[in-house]
Amino acid sequence: MLTLPFAFTGVFLALFITGTSLSLIGFVGSIMLVGIVIKNGVVMVDFTNLLHERGLSINQAVINAGKSRLRPVLMTSITTILAMTPLALGIGEGSETWQPMGISIIGGLAFSTLITLLIVPVVYSIFGARTLRQKKKRQEKMAEAYA
Repeated sequence: MLTLPFAFTGVFLALFITGTSLSLIGFVGSIMLVGIVIKNGVVMVDFTNLLHERGLSINQAVINAGKSRLRPVLMTSITTILAMTPLALGIGEGSETWQPMGISIIGGLAFSTLITLLIVPVVYSIFGARTLRQKKKRQEKMAEAYA
């Protein structure tokens, strides 16, 4: 969910840069974008959780998950961006209707992919370390209570 605001930031930036207004079709593209962005984030976080549960430290789990899931995230994003490029270019009759969808998906996906690959692991490390500290404190309190 952390990457969603950045996806919409990418949508608005792409529309602003191209001078295109946000239409209903562009909004439909933004809704389509939500599913892809969430999936990319889930792929990263889920694999990091799996590695952490298998006994790796939080930092090692984040590093290994980043290395292992870089290709699937990039492949999903790049194929979608390439598929939307003809739509965003607006070549052909009636293409101006569908152009905002292509632009919004390309802009949002490009921006959110960078965030997914850079910011999500950092935030996971911060919150994971905090959770471990809190768990350790609870265990110490429990040990003191039973001692």
